[in-house]
Amino acid sequence: MSGLSPFERFNTAPDASGLYDPSRDKDACGLAMVATLRGTPGHDIIDTALDALRNLEHRGAVGSDAGTGDGAGIITQIPDRFLRSVVDFELPNKGTYGAGLVFLESDADSRTFLAAFEKLSTEQGLSFLGAREVPVDPSVLGDLAREAMPQILQVFVTGGEQDSAGLERALFRLRKQSEKQLAVYHPSLSAKTIVYKGMVTTLQLEPFFPDLSDEKFESTLALVHSRFSTNTFPSWPLAHPFRMIAHNGEINTVKGNRNWMRAREARLQSDLLGE
Repeated sequence: MSGLSPFERFNTAPDASGLYDPSRDKDACGLAMVATLRGTPGHDIIDTALDALRNLEHRGAVGSDAGTGDGAGIITQIPDRFLRSVVDFELPNKGTYGAGLVFLESDADSRTFLAAFEKLSTEQGLSFLGAREVPVDPSVLGDLAREAMPQILQVFVTGGEQDSAGLERALFRLRKQSEKQLAVYHPSLSAKTIVYKGMVTTLQLEPFFPDLSDEKFESTLALVHSRFSTNTFPSWPLAHPFRMIAHNGEINTVKGNRNWMRAREARLQSDLLGE
């Protein structure tokens, strides 16, 4: 297992057997978006988005234990006022720090991870500010989801005097290196947006993550997603949204998507991102 990618470590599917062929896995889901033009964030946007998500229950799937969802999640702007109220360290000005959840394997040593993550942050010209254990309520989950549940942390880093675009690029590189070297999964790591998601049903997302019920958790936009995995195996990382997007419908097979990307790897380069 040690040689597997973070996705594979959390989402190891069986080999082809009988009529099942993992190369033909597809997805079909449901989503909704809420936004305001008033220019100020509010918790009402979160409430409305979560209400929309609950009404997408028919677009998600539930496992054999009648309590394990294929996945559900929400992406919002960084809830600066909320985050300042729950960390025991000082955060710099809004927009100058990045935050995001991290999924660690359930038996992983979080202190070892945080020490290694701090070192990677320094290598990217970032400063590690601290971390918090995200409050969760596993009692609302089905047995299968609870057994597969990772440790969930929230990490904070800052880029000092870097501009917004430079900070986002550094956070992107840090996330990639962290997932590749430390065998973890980051639902998001950004100074602009944050993702809360998991192997939950649409009804379970908010009670599982009490953060989402706090009145100080504010945004001017929210995108929610209810996953229906057509022949794919649900997992915590494969819940949506995916940092910037959420898709609806059977867009392609997993194998097909990966092959399309491999065919374009030689053209994927950027002077802005560096090596």
